[in-house]
Amino acid sequence: MASVTADYSSATALDQDRPGLWLRNRRWDLIFMILSVFVVPMPYIFYLLGIRIFNMDADVSRNVVNGFVAIAVGGPHMMSTMLRTGLDNDFKKRYPMLIRSSIIIPIIVVSLAFLNLTLLLTIFFFWAMLHVMHQVTYIVELYNHKEHTIVHKGSAVSLQARIIDYAVVLTCLFPMAAYKISTGSFAVGTNDLTKVIPNAFQAPWFFVAAAAVFFVALVAYIVKSINEYRNGIINWPKTIFISLTVIVFFPLAAFPNLDTAFQGANTWHSFQYLAITFYIIKIKQQYGNLKTTAPLVSKFSNRKDSWGLFALSAMMLVGSVVVFIIVYQLAGVIIPNIEPNRHFDTAYYTAILSFLWIHYYHDHFLFTNFEALDEAYK
Repeated sequence: MASVTADYSSATALDQDRPGLWLRNRRWDLIFMILSVFVVPMPYIFYLLGIRIFNMDADVSRNVVNGFVAIAVGGPHMMSTMLRTGLDNDFKKRYPMLIRSSIIIPIIVVSLAFLNLTLLLTIFFFWAMLHVMHQVTYIVELYNHKEHTIVHKGSAVSLQARIIDYAVVLTCLFPMAAYKISTGSFAVGTNDLTKVIPNAFQAPWFFVAAAAVFFVALVAYIVKSINEYRNGIINWPKTIFISLTVIVFFPLAAFPNLDTAFQGANTWHSFQYLAITFYIIKIKQQYGNLKTTAPLVSKFSNRKDSWGLFALSAMMLVGSVVVFIIVYQLAGVIIPNIEPNRHFDTAYYTAILSFLWIHYYHDHFLFTNFEALDEAYK
């Protein structure tokens, strides 16, 4: 995996392109926010290679890809949230009930894993899609915030423009997903999610409605972008970012193996998340009080790059490994003669989702902080 770094020199601190539209600078934005989109097809390519070149069973190849993505980038990305929440005293003082209520999530996950794994995966899939799209809109809003408050102070990014940007981003995944649901072929791995989706949505109208909403939003976005270009006010970094997101995410749900296809989106999402999270931490280290509020995080953040922060995030994956082992052993006892795929999936999704949903939960708060980069712009 490429190094998720936040390099800075003593002369230029965080190497921030203060007057430009880029969140940090052109090179960093292109590598981590935008052109990293090319990692999206990689999980599916490796899944196919496992089947066709190494003669793996499809489920074995799928689980190998899932495991690799989880260890290499997905797992560290979900654990890195704790660097800004559970390990930061400022955040804990600001949102004490958020931290305390997080314990409810593992209880729900473990219960559903044994009682109704299909329902667990259905909730997971739609919450994951919402979370990925929420991160995209957050990054879009970071671009808007810098344009409005730093680059062109007082120049409003109109509400209409925001609505159009959000609409095209938030709807681009759903037409193909709605098509699969309407044809009764919506499955994640070996789990058929249509079993718990109401029959009312398993009809052609659902696909037609989702597609119509998306294409209306797409046309509006294209017209808006053309008008912004003609008027000389287009925000190129934001526009490229949104356009690539829509182009890549739209066909994802159409792939036969939805589990691995979504791992592509997860890889890109995680890569972006690690970059923006580590950069925000570096900003707090450089301009704030990280050493006081999060001493452990500060200790691992002392290197100029972000490998220390990545290592700390990866080390916290031990918790998931422990949960996997415990649940795998319990599943064989609680459900005698459990089918092998269900046995693995019950332990895997419990170990991952217990922490992943906490990550989603905390991010709903973190993704409202549009001023997170402001200190570096001063």
